[in-house]
Amino acid sequence: MKLVLFDCDGTLVDSVKLIHEVMARTFVHFGYDRPTIEQTKAIIGLTLDIAIARMQGKPHVDDEATAMTAHYKAIFAETRAEEGLQEPLFDGISEMIAALAAREEILMGAVTGKSRRGLNLIMDTHGFRKHFIVSRTADDCPSKPHPGMVTECCDETGMVPADTIVIGDAIYDMQMAKAAGATAIGVAWGYASEPELWAAGADAVVAHPREIPGYIKAN
Repeated sequence: MKLVLFDCDGTLVDSVKLIHEVMARTFVHFGYDRPTIEQTKAIIGLTLDIAIARMQGKPHVDDEATAMTAHYKAIFAETRAEEGLQEPLFDGISEMIAALAAREEILMGAVTGKSRRGLNLIMDTHGFRKHFIVSRTADDCPSKPHPGMVTECCDETGMVPADTIVIGDAIYDMQMAKAAGATAIGVAWGYASEPELWAAGADAVVAHPREIPGYIKAN
């Protein structure tokens, strides 16, 4: 039996356009220049308040970062409703999830820096809720790369980290997996580069979702 835990943004869905636009509007609202999309990509995966503080170059979350986090959340839904700012699945994700869901020896879950509301929206939009039996979000655990999301999913399902695989596109996913004692698989279609994923501790990096079921079968 294997527990397979997926990151969401940059792994299952291509959300960078939306995240960047909401982040840019938030920074401008607070009197800052619009961040670059590269700056936004670098923080995807972190809990929102920590991500904003890091983009500002702050070592800790302060009152302003907290206020900016609240503003980001307040404008997220209305921004997402605008044309072209939805969160589509990456090519091949739906087929890969269906293939894994058909295998009795695999349990699936999600570990994400999104809010619980944000994750539920993705699960419901793409029909994944029935396949993901466990999940942890930014509302539940410390930010990645803290191992809490993984270890809590293991505890809930009765699995151990040694039989758990974390699949993600960010260095924080790789670091979280290794800190928990799980296997780390990086995906090359997300927002970090392959060298960054390897340097962060990836046990493998896959180029397309179709590779994932075969890798899990072989391990």
